[in-house]
Amino acid sequence: MRALPFSIFLPSAAFLLLLFSSFVFPHQNLGFCGDDDNDNQVIQMATLGGVHDSNANASASADTHSLARFAVDQHNTKENGLLELVRVVEAREQVVAGTLHHLVLEVLDAGKKQLYEAKVWVKPWMDFKELQEFKHVRDVPSFTSSDLGAKTDDQVSGWRSVPVHDPVVQDAAHHAIKKIQERSNSLFPYELSEVVHANAEVADTYAKFDMLLKVKRGEKEEKYKVEVHKNTEEGGFDLKKMDLDHS
Repeated sequence: MRALPFSIFLPSAAFLLLLFSSFVFPHQNLGFCGDDDNDNQVIQMATLGGVHDSNANASASADTHSLARFAVDQHNTKENGLLELVRVVEAREQVVAGTLHHLVLEVLDAGKKQLYEAKVWVKPWMDFKELQEFKHVRDVPSFTSSDLGAKTDDQVSGWRSVPVHDPVVQDAAHHAIKKIQERSNSLFPYELSEVVHANAEVADTYAKFDMLLKVKRGEKEEKYKVEVHKNTEEGGFDLKKMDLDHS
């Protein structure tokens, strides 16, 4: 009897090698299509780690702000609360089966500032988001110039330059526009076009804002110098001065 050619055994050998590899390396990608969800879970579980800082701009990013607002909204819904998000103080994250976001949030509770820690679990591939924890850390005792990003090297007679896009500055500016509108007999509404510059002076229970506002009224554009006070305990604004700037 003639011996069979060696080449006949090659397909069987290749099959056995493939079968052996599937047992030894069960999660190795061998070029076959698989379940994307399972693959993602394997990747996530394989990279479990400790808590670390998010990217440098996390506290200001739209995604982080969205997570913070989600945490506050979920807490309010569950506890029938009325907390208002002020800002994200700190953002860190931990890789689990997805990402666990550790957030420190500054919120307003009945006009008083407080700090809360929140944990939000996110699994993007499943469109899953869940508030894991939301706990009070401490009250924020006072309103400081650092809350407004004040430049400590730009102090003049107690006033410090503050960012014009800060939410508190913007709220003060819109309050001023509202009061200017109420005191005017103009048929055209006043609209805030821009906060040109803003200074602030902060005390224990109030903050004073000195601002130059660019205001639009119909087709006309004007500038107003205003001084607005904010009661940091009650949260209300009060327009103290307003002058049309002719410069």
